[in-house]
Amino acid sequence: MISNKKVSLYTLGCKLNFSETSSIARMFEEEGFARVEFNETPDVYVINTCSVTENADKKCKQLVKKALKVNPEAFIAIIGCYAQLKPEEIAQIQGVDMVLGASEKFKIVEHFSSITKKDTAEVHASKIKEVKDFIPSYSKGDRTRSFLKIQDGCDYFCTFCTIPLARGKSRNNSVEETIKVAREVANSNINEVVLTGVNIGDFGQGEGENFFDLVKELDKVEGIERFRISSIEPNLLANEIIEFVSNSNKFMPHVHIPLQSGSNKILEAMRRKYKRELYADRVGTIKKLMPHCCIGVDVIVGFPGETEEDFLETYNFLNELPVSYLHVFTYSERQNTTANKMSEVVPKSVRSDRSKMLHILSEKKKRQFYAENIGSTATVLFESEEHEGFLNGFTENYVKVKVPYNVDLENTIQEVKLEKVDFEGVVEVNLLNVQNQILN
Repeated sequence: MISNKKVSLYTLGCKLNFSETSSIARMFEEEGFARVEFNETPDVYVINTCSVTENADKKCKQLVKKALKVNPEAFIAIIGCYAQLKPEEIAQIQGVDMVLGASEKFKIVEHFSSITKKDTAEVHASKIKEVKDFIPSYSKGDRTRSFLKIQDGCDYFCTFCTIPLARGKSRNNSVEETIKVAREVANSNINEVVLTGVNIGDFGQGEGENFFDLVKELDKVEGIERFRISSIEPNLLANEIIEFVSNSNKFMPHVHIPLQSGSNKILEAMRRKYKRELYADRVGTIKKLMPHCCIGVDVIVGFPGETEEDFLETYNFLNELPVSYLHVFTYSERQNTTANKMSEVVPKSVRSDRSKMLHILSEKKKRQFYAENIGSTATVLFESEEHEGFLNGFTENYVKVKVPYNVDLENTIQEVKLEKVDFEGVVEVNLLNVQNQILN
């Protein structure tokens, strides 16, 4: 056992990675490591990587260089999606000592016989077809809310995506086992849980269960005030789920639904499992049952074969939909994907221009959504960090708000009235019905 040493963990990518990093950090702490910040001269660095975009790969290499500047003798382990996809390539990065694939990352402590730097990096990465176990994870102590991993892997094989190659087939625990983990979270002073995975709507593989079954049981868990559905495919967002959320006191009126394109031609080329008409129907149902619901959208610009007409079809489709914000991704070529072999490549300058247009649209949508909420009352879960004299938080429907900093408000849920949107796009609020000792 290696003890009395310091470890720093850094996460690239999604909420799923964040939940796994937090669980891995607890493994180190159980072995006697002290978790420290990146610049606090740790003995070990663990970098949990993403490989959704080319920039994520570059960021990994930059972080290795940064780590070596802080401590040239630090032991550096690379885990995560990039590590599964290109373990040998990562092993060649100067300063890397260990590379662990999709399954091996959860056994990271077992691989540490010493933390002496190596001349040649150790590589432990099984073939992705051999990765079948589901390892539950959740974040704790890192942020106000917890990211609860309920599912892993994906069977969809969209033509632009490397995730099935990096994480394997769709898999999950049973509802019963997932609820046990949720109760662990409930005992850790967490007020809000975000359900996360690669394709959470596909929950239930091999168990005769489904995502709706899980939602209904999570709604009964005591000790957790709020749940959020992080991202769910439109074809898996059944009307019964929408109806249940609309009547739930725990599931928040906030959902993120990937679109990727508003052109049916491009959706087919992407190998998505729906058309724009189904997407519009899902949004319409949500807004009918929950007019105040926040709807986030993923969209990709510059996919091979996307003409100006296709892009404008996407732009106009989103402009007319009552959605609240966009996550805009500029298409990047990824090895071993079908899209990478397609002709009609969109020039990077055109991709950039289209991305800027959608970012502007996103800001317009967000401000419009925030404006619609001004004058209303809501409950806010306040964060646990000070930001230039203010404390931020989010309403049930994901409006970001701020109040003058008060330590007693951290990680509490308070009733507020939304007053106005400031120049940064954050809503200023008045606190309602707060105990006098908090305000004084």
